[in-house]
Amino acid sequence: MSAVTPRGFRDILPTEALARERITGTVRECFSRHGYLPVETPLIEDRNLLSLGGKLQDSPFQLFDGDGSLLMVRPDLTLPIARMVSARTSADDLPLRLRYAAPVVREESTLKGQPRQFTQLGVEYFGADGGGALPETEVVSLLAETLDALEAPAWRIVCGSVSPLKALLARRAPSSEFEERALRLAHESDLVSLDELVSSTELDPAVREALTRIPRLAGDASVIEEADALLDTAGMPVAERGTSELRALVSSLADLVKEGRLTFDFSIANSFDYYTGIIFKGYAEGITASIASGGRYDAVLANFGRPNVASCGFALSLERLQEILGEQGESGVVSSDVSLSERPLRIAVPKGSLFKDAVRVLESAGLPTDSLRDLGRKLIVREGDYEYVIVRAQDAPAFVAHGGADCGICGYDSIFEANHDLIQLVDLRFGGCRFVVAEPKSKAGAAEDAYSWRGTVRVATKYPRITQSYYDRIGQQVDIVQLHGNIELGPIVGMTDRIVDITATGTTLAENDLVIVDEVMNCTARFFSGPAAYRYDTRIRDLAARLAQVVAENQ
Repeated sequence: MSAVTPRGFRDILPTEALARERITGTVRECFSRHGYLPVETPLIEDRNLLSLGGKLQDSPFQLFDGDGSLLMVRPDLTLPIARMVSARTSADDLPLRLRYAAPVVREESTLKGQPRQFTQLGVEYFGADGGGALPETEVVSLLAETLDALEAPAWRIVCGSVSPLKALLARRAPSSEFEERALRLAHESDLVSLDELVSSTELDPAVREALTRIPRLAGDASVIEEADALLDTAGMPVAERGTSELRALVSSLADLVKEGRLTFDFSIANSFDYYTGIIFKGYAEGITASIASGGRYDAVLANFGRPNVASCGFALSLERLQEILGEQGESGVVSSDVSLSERPLRIAVPKGSLFKDAVRVLESAGLPTDSLRDLGRKLIVREGDYEYVIVRAQDAPAFVAHGGADCGICGYDSIFEANHDLIQLVDLRFGGCRFVVAEPKSKAGAAEDAYSWRGTVRVATKYPRITQSYYDRIGQQVDIVQLHGNIELGPIVGMTDRIVDITATGTTLAENDLVIVDEVMNCTARFFSGPAAYRYDTRIRDLAARLAQVVAENQ
């Protein structure tokens, strides 16, 4: 038996441990200088109690206590500290400034290739609600000071708010189902599907425009004015918008705004949904993920029985700080010394059936594409200020999510199946296909008979996530048999009841005596980006705008 750690966990050897101590010490000094005091909470929390504060992500480690209560390993520190403050402090103790440095554990599937355990260095501010300066001003200013002290390369804080979209949907959504789905799509950064959802309703045109444009607003403080103009036209009262807090932040942190260190983006959504107002993330060159994340979360304390407490904080990832500072020690690789402005924009271009149209739309958007006409066996093509990475469409999401490319093109099916943290920006309207459920014509009714006694349907597919999502939607249990080719054989030889597969014309199905029994979803090619690249590199937003214009002109 090999003496290794469990999956997703690792040992930290002395050289790296010293590097982590140096980083942690710098961060701790910044926090302490502003009066933030250390606290510790248990590694194990009561899941039901913690969930009162806000919706929890699935935890990889849950266990039952001796009294039958469900426990969990903490996935972050904000909820546990809020729980502690609600139980152990009173209004006389406010304001409270607390800091922590502690490990958390999350499910590997939500992190995509990252460790399951990582260390957060963070602060939480709790003060009386109403009057005085915004707590966000103090907290964001502290984050900026900390990143400066760490000498993080070309750092930037990107700020947004959940309030405008939530308030607009609360007033104008035609149904609670629409509101819930729109918020989920915004949270997932699937702006293309949000467009489709909005266009499918009879909403007022001004409301439709606000719902689709606000999540795409990004840049300097002027985007707050744009958001207000859209909300004005949509008839939203000023008091409900949440933009006044952003304006106050701009005013109080004018130097950061002027230096371009504080920018704004309404597509930001944190991995936890307990934020109630301003949210923000910290980014730096040389990493494909945020290095800090935080925001305002008054509702958490209210849910724990302590209303009217202004609550705001952020957490830095120690591991990501190591990456950008080149402080991995014995366990990692020093990040690239090439700055963003000195390298070409790297685009993942899908080979195969999508390649020709992908080249066409890139050329129509003004990009140089001559070198793509005769690729041969080249995998990377540099042309001017662009670098094209030639990949399988199914791999494009992974390349972008893990920093192998800044942005890319592939079918929506590949994005959905990969389930990476990506921002879907433009429906390119080519590569149309559909996913269907099919079965042998000669076995009509057999699947229903099997389901009636077995309680599940067996399905062969190359796309397990799409298949599972479809059967969850229709409320049927499914046993998925994942294959990599000749899916049609599954039900023909009796291995499965049905298939879920992609089809353009239905010819292959017909030639193998298969008939379509239901539609799963339609797909076209989309232009997408990694969140860090999108929020840091204006070239991506510019390219997205040009591609959207190309699509509009060709309709």
